[in-house]
Amino acid sequence: MITEDQIQQFERDGAIILRDVIGAHWIDRMRTAIDTVMADPGGLSSNMTGEGGGRFYGDFFLWRHNPEFRAFIFESPLAGLAGEMMRSKKVNFFYEQLLVKEPGTAAVTPWHQDLPYWCVGGWQVVSVWVPFDRATPDNGVVTYVKGSHKWGKLYRPRSFGSRPREQDGETAALEEAPDIDGRPQDFEFVTGILEPGDVFVHHARTLHGAPGNATADQRRRALATRWTGADAYFEDRPGNFLRGDKFGWLREFAPAAPGEPMDSDLFPVVIQ
Repeated sequence: MITEDQIQQFERDGAIILRDVIGAHWIDRMRTAIDTVMADPGGLSSNMTGEGGGRFYGDFFLWRHNPEFRAFIFESPLAGLAGEMMRSKKVNFFYEQLLVKEPGTAAVTPWHQDLPYWCVGGWQVVSVWVPFDRATPDNGVVTYVKGSHKWGKLYRPRSFGSRPREQDGETAALEEAPDIDGRPQDFEFVTGILEPGDVFVHHARTLHGAPGNATADQRRRALATRWTGADAYFEDRPGNFLRGDKFGWLREFAPAAPGEPMDSDLFPVVIQ
């Protein structure tokens, strides 16, 4: 499915749209699965709506207990696609994050990199962002800062929701992300309109964000799937999600020590 030119474009820009790579049967199946999950949220779900109305819903690690999400992760083309983009014969599944912005949701996704939130090191770390509705600038499509994965910086994690992330000592020393919205003329961007079946692939160091959903009747259901390659290793980075109260219990399923391969019950090998 993937060409050498596409891989090189991804390596240069840090993000790329791949068209028509997820079959319609998966789109239909996952729409139903997402709506079922949202009707009965679990313990790892989050409400990031904030002020302004609508609903910005998040959820994590659904594959561990939901057979529909598990099937999509391990039986769809996602793992092979991620491996090709990373140029890695080995692929581990890291985790997935459900992100839904209902019509009329003012909450934005702040400019951020993924890696500062994560317990992983290495270069072969990517996300495949899968929309299950048409994604546009009006309803919350993601935008990436072209080439930002090569800046050699990790920026301080930002809060997703109404409460600011505390200066907790673990991440306070990190530099704040640049003011992208205040001076957009200083940057180039990767974005576009995605139809169901298209995906965004981005590097874990690429700065990205998304607007709210300003439409009256267009949902934006998306699943961000995270993948690691052969050079990835467990890194107990300050501020990573496994240090938080909500996800701390997952540590027993993760690699035992920093520097170890990601291989574990929590981050399983999918392609070897």
